[in-house]
Amino acid sequence: MRPTEQIYSNYTPEDFLVWKTLFNRQLKNLENKVSSEFMYSLERIEFNADAIPDFVQVNKKLNTFTGWQLVTVPNISEVDSFFKFLAQKKFTSTCWLRTMQQLDYLEEPDMFHDVFGHTPLLSNKSYSVFFEAMGKLAAKHIHQKEIILKLQRLYWFTIEFGLIKEDNKLKAFGAGIISSKEETENAIGNRSLKTDFDIDRIMEHDFRTDILQNEYYVIDSFEQLGHCLKQFEKEIEEVLL
Repeated sequence: MRPTEQIYSNYTPEDFLVWKTLFNRQLKNLENKVSSEFMYSLERIEFNADAIPDFVQVNKKLNTFTGWQLVTVPNISEVDSFFKFLAQKKFTSTCWLRTMQQLDYLEEPDMFHDVFGHTPLLSNKSYSVFFEAMGKLAAKHIHQKEIILKLQRLYWFTIEFGLIKEDNKLKAFGAGIISSKEETENAIGNRSLKTDFDIDRIMEHDFRTDILQNEYYVIDSFEQLGHCLKQFEKEIEEVLL
C-alpha cells in the first residue's frame, strides 16, 4: 500500500539513488530548454540531488513565498478533490518514488513528477495565483461536468505541458515536460506542433495521457494565464445567466 503521509526515515538507499539519478539527469537535459523562472524557483526552494525534499521544510518555504502547501496522497487525486485542494492553495503530491527499473517510464505520476516538476513554481506568485484561481473556478462549478472538462484541458496544456516564450525562444514550464526526458525533447524539438496560446481552442482540445504530446501551447507570460482565465469566467457567467 502506498503511503498517505511522508515519513522521511522510511526512504531507502535506492529511493535516494533514484532521486539523485533523476535530478541530475533531468537538470542536464533541461539546459537551455526550461524557463528561467523554473530555474530561479528551483534555487529558491533549495532542491538538490543529494536530498529527497522533506515536505515539512518545503511547506515552510512555500508558506513564506506564496502561502501554498503540499498535501500527501497515495495516488492521483480524483478531479473534484484535486480542484478543491487547489482552491485552498494546496497541491496534492505523492511521496513515493519509482524504482531504478522504472526510471524512463512510469504509468502514473510519482514524487519526482509531483515535487520536482510542480513544486518549484508554486513559489512564483503569478503562477500560483493562476493555479489558485483555476481551483476556485472549478470548485464553484464542480457539478457542471462540461466546465470541469474545459478546466481539465486548460490544466493539461498549461500546468502540465505548457511552453513559454523567453527572448524569442521556446522554454518549458509544464511539469509533465520538466519531469520527463522524452517529453522535454519532444516539446522543444521539431517533431511536435507549437501553437500560440488560445484559451478558447484549448478548452475544446481533447488530450491523451498515455502518449507523448503532439501539440503544445505557448504563453508569453504567467500573467497572461490569469487574464485569460478571468475572460473565461466572464463568458461562463454570461452563459449561465
